[in-house]
Amino acid sequence: MTEQTATYPIARRAAVDLAAVREQWGDLLAAIAEPPRPAEWMPYERRGFLDQLAAADRDDDQAVAEPTVGRLPLVLREHPAPANLRALDAALDVEADVFAMCDAVAERVQRTVDRTDARLWSLPTVRAAEWRHGADRIVDRVGSRAHGLHWACVYLAGRALSEADGDLFRPTPAPQVDQIADVARTARRRVEVALGRQGRTLTLDDACPFCHVGRITVHNGGGDPRAAAATCSTGPECPAPVDTERGRRAWRGGDLVALWVAISARRPTAA
Repeated sequence: MTEQTATYPIARRAAVDLAAVREQWGDLLAAIAEPPRPAEWMPYERRGFLDQLAAADRDDDQAVAEPTVGRLPLVLREHPAPANLRALDAALDVEADVFAMCDAVAERVQRTVDRTDARLWSLPTVRAAEWRHGADRIVDRVGSRAHGLHWACVYLAGRALSEADGDLFRPTPAPQVDQIADVARTARRRVEVALGRQGRTLTLDDACPFCHVGRITVHNGGGDPRAAAATCSTGPECPAPVDTERGRRAWRGGDLVALWVAISARRPTAA
């Protein structure tokens, strides 16, 4: 067994985590401009999550449309007055760690065949002098960092897996694959925590809206609508119109929408 073959599960996990960071990056940048929301049993974008649940229930084979990528800003910019400092700090930390990892990987595995090839990671050139508008200015050239976090994650995933790319790269050493995996796992955790999407199990203060006695325990699925579920502590005696799992009434998919509506209807409205 070769060293790279032995690290493949770790490399694959790193690629999955980096893909999760990319897919949620637009949501995180959008969250910077929005006030933090209180912790709830639904994920960060509750309405979108409910829509996805309903869609999944209508047609389990139908792909759920990606709600963000392609229409939200994907490059971290200055925010003079951010409304959500937790989201901003997470974005800055993730960007810094991923970019630094790309720099380290590029120095180790890139061959000096063609420095202009777009598939290569270009390192920043610090304090390069430039003549502009008649004045001598000191500027920082950021290299491939200018392409944003999406490209950085794609690059790191390819290097973790040591994907063949002509003569541009050497195989990534196992210790560096481990480092990529650590960075990817930490980045994903930071993004999901900032968005309230980390896996959680909690018991609601509300009584079950169907038996009026049992307590509702919710597993939020870590933001994955197909993994989310809720159960009633009363057991099969609860009259809720859902299936029983392990001796308890259980809501999944579109049934969670009905549960949320029923719970909300019983909550007192503000005067």
